[in-house]
Amino acid sequence: MAINQVMLAALRALSDRSWDVKKTYKIKRRLENIHVTKVSPKKQLFQDWRVPKGESSVPIRIFYPDAQERLKAPVILFFHGGGWVVGDIDSYTRVCNTIAKTLQMIVISVNYRLAPEHKFPAGLQDCYHVAKMLYCAGFPLAAKPEEIVLMGDSAGGNLAAAVSQMARDTGDFAVKQQILLYPATYYDHTEASPFASVVENGTDYLLTAKRVCDYMALYRASPKDLQNPYFAPLLAEDFSNQPRTLILTAEYDPLRDEGEAYGAELRKAGNDVTVVRMVDALHGYFALPKKFEVVQESYHWIEQFLKEVRKA
Repeated sequence: MAINQVMLAALRALSDRSWDVKKTYKIKRRLENIHVTKVSPKKQLFQDWRVPKGESSVPIRIFYPDAQERLKAPVILFFHGGGWVVGDIDSYTRVCNTIAKTLQMIVISVNYRLAPEHKFPAGLQDCYHVAKMLYCAGFPLAAKPEEIVLMGDSAGGNLAAAVSQMARDTGDFAVKQQILLYPATYYDHTEASPFASVVENGTDYLLTAKRVCDYMALYRASPKDLQNPYFAPLLAEDFSNQPRTLILTAEYDPLRDEGEAYGAELRKAGNDVTVVRMVDALHGYFALPKKFEVVQESYHWIEQFLKEVRKA
């Protein structure tokens, strides 16, 4: 559905630029927890695990497509969005449950550490550790590498892209396919940004450019992070040997152009890449109920992309 003038006025009101993420992120976390509907694991077909990591561990939640296919289905390793500052496996339970049931795949959602309490690269290290355990040791599921898909939205898309790059650079494992939903891939979201979408969509469409800047300021540990490709994957000097990639961007999203630019760089380096811009969509739309047309269309593209995985 196209954005009409009434809807645009409402979006502008909701996109209050005076809202300071740095001062209100704890309130947003509490509000998310209040709105999360607590559903028993039995009803939702999920299990909570912890992946050992030295003297600590990384919490994960495993979602199953149905009661029978708890071990045989391909796996999506999912990294949630929230600007690396908010969001968790509880706030994404409904989304991941829908993904598992719709795609008939097992979904592993990672509860990585959040900034600013745990700045870059803490969250990325958690995601990478779980991925390495899954690809190399099969924990907690005995999935083959060709049956595993990395997937993330927004900041989670950033983390998925960074994990793929890091895996290539270290040689620890090879990611075969990834799905990036409106990913953050660049570091500059001021008016000096080289991407037109930051200015065009940076004030009136819920996620503002200012909020992206605030989230990144909370995430980074030092100014040097702004030149680190694991912080901003579009900064990579080498885009070769990356996974088959599906990138879905949103028309009215300040991150639109950088996500599409990342796809272009991957394609230029010889990778198999599909980039689709979702018309009339806002940042974060994939978290909407499945009844929305833009969500249904997204699942169509994801299903087409996953045909290769199902052949494995």
